Amino acid sequence: MNFFEELRWRGMVHDFTPGLEELLEREQVTAYVGIDPTADSLHIGHLVSIMLLKHLQRHGHRPIALVGGATGMIGDPSGKSEERNLLSLETLRHNQEAIKQQLSRFLDFTSDIPNRAILLNNYDWMSKFSFLDFIRDVGKHITVNYMMAKDSVKKRIADGSREGMSFTEFSYQLVQGYDFLYLYQNYQCKLQMGGSDQWGNITTGTELIRRIAGGEAYALTCPLITRADGGKFGKTEKGNVWLSEQYTSPYQFYQFWLNVSDIDAEKYIKIFTLLPVDEINDLIERHRQEPHLRTLQKKLAQEVTVMVHGEEAFRQAVEASEILFGKGTFESLSQLSEKDFLEIFDGVPQFIVDRSVIEAQPTVIELLCQATAVFPSKGEARRLIESGGLSINKERINAPDEKINAHRLLNNKYLLVQKGKKNYQLIVVK
Repeated sequence: MNFFEELRWRGMVHDFTPGLEELLEREQVTAYVGIDPTADSLHIGHLVSIMLLKHLQRHGHRPIALVGGATGMIGDPSGKSEERNLLSLETLRHNQEAIKQQLSRFLDFTSDIPNRAILLNNYDWMSKFSFLDFIRDVGKHITVNYMMAKDSVKKRIADGSREGMSFTEFSYQLVQGYDFLYLYQNYQCKLQMGGSDQWGNITTGTELIRRIAGGEAYALTCPLITRADGGKFGKTEKGNVWLSEQYTSPYQFYQFWLNVSDIDAEKYIKIFTLLPVDEINDLIERHRQEPHLRTLQKKLAQEVTVMVHGEEAFRQAVEASEILFGKGTFESLSQLSEKDFLEIFDGVPQFIVDRSVIEAQPTVIELLCQATAVFPSKGEARRLIESGGLSINKERINAPDEKINAHRLLNNKYLLVQKGKKNYQLIVVK
């Protein structure tokens, strides 16, 4: 399949301008995606646009990743119900540098291939404009009627419960449109890609190119990704799923993909992996035959975690998952960072004990029945120990009078009590 056919098969085509398929067949096309640096990490919502660029480069075309240092100062109204908080220039610059580092994981910016990716920042050219120059040289080519007809504008103005839209956000489509014109004139960029909510902004760019440069440019949008239950893709109870391990650990990242529904897994494995068609079809068929094995989710989680965090982080995430679901050893537990350990056992009942209790080297019964309420009675604790069903830090307890000392502590402060296969309690020593 060519680039366009592959995107269509993967469910990544929402709308496009006429003639795009022929253009992609006819020549090597330079295309761009813009990302506003509103945070110092990309999140998995950005992965859709990144995958568009990855597929583009794989098929021999040239990708441009445009960090919106200028547009990020304004705030895109598309899909928003209220004004975005404006960020300081210092914050934006910090965010830009962090995003540049992340993008380099996904695209080839450094080799000698003819379609090597390009990384640009629109602040480099927009900062040279004076306000008067911009409204004279760019603004005069687009009418207010044209701008008002955009869905992103109409929806905001029609919402009577809001205060409408500021001129700052109203002007956003002109600034993004000029980016396309600049890239067309300086990098021979003929295609802009983005989410379906970007259609209005992108076509403002194609219109500027037609009116100012007398050229023809193209638009391609991808459907906005949603969950099968109607929830927002990439959102959890704790917020966005970030690509930076500073905000979302590789374990949490892996778990997000591992826990998607069967319906979503079939959709996501096409969009967020580079697996070939035959392999994906085979995975889907095997998963439908034995859905309880979660073959699709496991492969999806593996592919995306490796792509974003690397093989080692994926391996550690799998080990952490196995620890939670009954496998693992004291050694594997002790190798976890405190952050990962607490994330894995988030929500597990906790009991706080003073360090002096452990220094006194209590028996298992004394610790679990007197110093804490892990067991309601000594009899229940003894019965579980006798049946071989009690472990502390993944080590089986063989006798009720076994001593517990500080050498057993994980990170010098935790004891993980396991009753049966999946019933955990956490003792925190302070």
